[in-house]
Amino acid sequence: MAEPKLPEPTMDAADLYREEIYTDRKMGTIRVLTPVKADGAPDITRPTNYVGEAQMYTTMGTLPLSFEIDATNLSEAVAGYAPAAKEAVERMVREIEEYRRQAASSIVLPGGSPGGGSAGGMPPGALGGMGGGGKIRMR
Repeated sequence: MAEPKLPEPTMDAADLYREEIYTDRKMGTIRVLTPVKADGAPDITRPTNYVGEAQMYTTMGTLPLSFEIDATNLSEAVAGYAPAAKEAVERMVREIEEYRRQAASSIVLPGGSPGGGSAGGMPPGALGGMGGGGKIRMR
């Protein structure tokens, strides 16, 4: 059997950035992504991007947060860090609540078990025609 051909990993020379990291060693990190040309010279035709990073501590462990900061220089990025982080935390909380809501409202049907078996992981037909197989039957 032939192995599947994987795509060749290539970098886009027209979309390169130099990355610098700034931190106050207390709250978080700001990554400054400066656009550069393929030869490493600054590319002034594209904007510099500012990305904030933080961690959210939950009962299930630490969740990394990464968020864009609307800024045109490092000073603006530092000033905009807190509001952007707050928005990222609020967005994460909403997403977690939505996942919980979806999980709570999901319906589990017989036959949906791993391996394609019927209810309780029993093989198809083990219930003697009394259900299973993933079909709803009315009598």
